[in-house]
Amino acid sequence: MTDTVPAARRIGPLLATVLVAGNMIGSGVFLLPATLAVIGSSTIIGWIIASAGAMLLAGCFALLATLKPTPDGFVEYPAQGLHPFFGFANWFLYWLSCWVGSPAIALAVTGYLTFFFQVLSDPVIAVWTTIGVIWLMTLANVIGARTVARLGGLTLVIGLAPIAVATVLGLLAFDPAVFAAGWNVTGKPLTQAVGGSLAPIFWAFLGLESATVAAAVVRDPERNVARAALGGVGLAAVVYMAASVALMGAIPVAVLAKSPAPFADAIQILAGSTVASVIAVCALLKAAGTMGGWLLLIAEAARSGAAAGFMPRVLSSRDPARTPVRDLLLAAGMMSVVIASSMSPTLGKQFGVLINIAVNLSMVAYALCALALIRFAGGIADRGKRLAARVMAVGGAAFAVWVVAASDATMLAPSLWAFAATVPLYGLVLLARRVSGTGKAVPRDS
Repeated sequence: MTDTVPAARRIGPLLATVLVAGNMIGSGVFLLPATLAVIGSSTIIGWIIASAGAMLLAGCFALLATLKPTPDGFVEYPAQGLHPFFGFANWFLYWLSCWVGSPAIALAVTGYLTFFFQVLSDPVIAVWTTIGVIWLMTLANVIGARTVARLGGLTLVIGLAPIAVATVLGLLAFDPAVFAAGWNVTGKPLTQAVGGSLAPIFWAFLGLESATVAAAVVRDPERNVARAALGGVGLAAVVYMAASVALMGAIPVAVLAKSPAPFADAIQILAGSTVASVIAVCALLKAAGTMGGWLLLIAEAARSGAAAGFMPRVLSSRDPARTPVRDLLLAAGMMSVVIASSMSPTLGKQFGVLINIAVNLSMVAYALCALALIRFAGGIADRGKRLAARVMAVGGAAFAVWVVAASDATMLAPSLWAFAATVPLYGLVLLARRVSGTGKAVPRDS
């Protein structure tokens, strides 16, 4: 797999681990403390469970990358390992989760703008501001996608500052009494409260499959990709749990739950408004950079879907050498509808609605990829390792299904309807292929 990559460009397990962790530790976490504060500090149990599940799924993707290296695994793994229909379903669910979940990042931009402009606390004004952010970043992509990509790269390190500073200050000011007082504020049994926290918590782990991308440039991938996947998830889990414990042990959960900019607000309480203002700017820049990058990713996903015959080409720009203007406009339009239709009393609650649905859709995609590993594991010569791989595959799929089943019932219905919609949509894809004489939508060996 790495034969075409010069030895000087290959990276070892340590750098690969940092790469995987860096892909997960992003701007999406900036509003997460407010969302989890509605449940309470007992979400630390959810973090532990979600971290274990994320490591299990990361192991599945690491094995898939080793057994079936491909740049388009989300489509090809289930298409080849299960059935072509599941390849289409996974593409559709991934594309859908992107434009349902990405508006949550735009909400983070609005949230940290609220730190400076309190008028944005009004739900209606916040919605229109968030829509404005989406279209502004869409315009930036149309005019200069390279500039947007550079912004995302430049703000990578800057974006870690709010998490790092808030964690250190929160741990220094940690009060066990504050942490205990906010243990479970839902009024529900602890098991139900913790189960309901798994979907929003797993939002922080989306991107764990990036270990499969790292496989192409990792030295000795058969051994080091798995190390990078598990180590990257573990590192991200430590960072997230430390931040969660620190904030909920220093700031009452009732205060965090109402905050549109939890990291900045926490730092304002702990270190004053000057430091908090700098941190808010860092979070704002990181969220904006990430928003621009995700818009381009959604546009490219739409274009690849149109090229594969999954959606009408009239909605997509066919030439990959040109800016995907139609795809960008389509993504921005759908994301605007998502923001308007999910308006809630607080940004934290609206953020929670969007990430719950996005995570549920992603978990179905993860489950299908994990199940595909059962078939691909047949290529492992050693009987014990083959059995271990299949046990891991079943465990990863079961965990993904459990996260969906344990999520808020109001968030579960949209996810189930989305998956159900893939059946008639796939039928339309097959019909269109037959009419045009191009054959099946997703060949097993594509």
